[in-house]
Amino acid sequence: MTPGACNLITDVAGLRVGNAQDLQLKSGVTVLTADAPFTAAVHVMGGAPGTRETDLLAPENTVEAVDALVLSGGSALGLDAASGVADALRAAGRGFDVGGQKVPIVPAAILFDLLNGGAKDWAVNPYRALGAAALADASDSFATGSVGAGTGATTADLMGGLGSASAVLPSGHTVGALVAVNALGSAVVEGGPQFWAAPFEQAAEFGGLGPAPRHDPAAPVLTKLGSHRATTIAIVATDAALTKAEAKRMAVAAHDGMARALVPSHTPMDGDLVFAAATGARALNDPLVDSLLLGHAAATCLARAIARGVHAAQGMPGNPLPCWQDRFG
Repeated sequence: MTPGACNLITDVAGLRVGNAQDLQLKSGVTVLTADAPFTAAVHVMGGAPGTRETDLLAPENTVEAVDALVLSGGSALGLDAASGVADALRAAGRGFDVGGQKVPIVPAAILFDLLNGGAKDWAVNPYRALGAAALADASDSFATGSVGAGTGATTADLMGGLGSASAVLPSGHTVGALVAVNALGSAVVEGGPQFWAAPFEQAAEFGGLGPAPRHDPAAPVLTKLGSHRATTIAIVATDAALTKAEAKRMAVAAHDGMARALVPSHTPMDGDLVFAAATGARALNDPLVDSLLLGHAAATCLARAIARGVHAAQGMPGNPLPCWQDRFG
């Protein structure tokens, strides 16, 4: 597997990503959309998730495709970002048709960034407007690091961020990942600078430092336990033609990438979640073998995207933690 042309989730043709952020708020929203509805699924492994419209993604439920997926800061208050996205999509004539009424399908997930030093004393919930702004910003090229849902994200010892990565499989299918890294645990080995995801790095995409020279398996894990500023939320996507059930299997497999890149992960205080999206542009050659390889690629891309998000984070006044570039860059 080699990275796609931009090493972003938008290497999956037809997908677009937009970001909006408020630097005083130290929070933001990231939206993934496409010109046409796409198949989506979800799998949750963390113990403290916050979501909207995820039940309809179950394989047995009626709606087969969605119009956008939203990743937002703001904890449960950030779920209002999906309303801003849905309003804008409806105004554009998008949505599931019910007797002539258009109902945009916009599942969303949030992370907790309310204790990161930003101004959270708003009179009006800002996330609805941020959601609409992120949708308006959607493009096949987008920034990573301290933007969108990753603006005020943190890990145990460094600022988190928004990351992305892609891979092209020998079958010709493309897989990509997009993630807002806000983990209870750490993305670096015993204080860094090496990343847990180093074995999966492509072309020095997060520093080229290689694996840590040693790791003591008995060393205590580093967390931000007690601060409750956790949850890593992600999207993995492909151009393969998948059913909702097959997309869910890809989301399940992608969680392995989170566990490879964040230690610890999937804790009771994290709401760790992975959406899967499939545009359906390329048929599966062998449903069994291709599904296996798509899951493996999704996990690898997600591990790389997590490290890339932390590596790309930018230092800003008032940050509660240093960013990787400040400490090691």
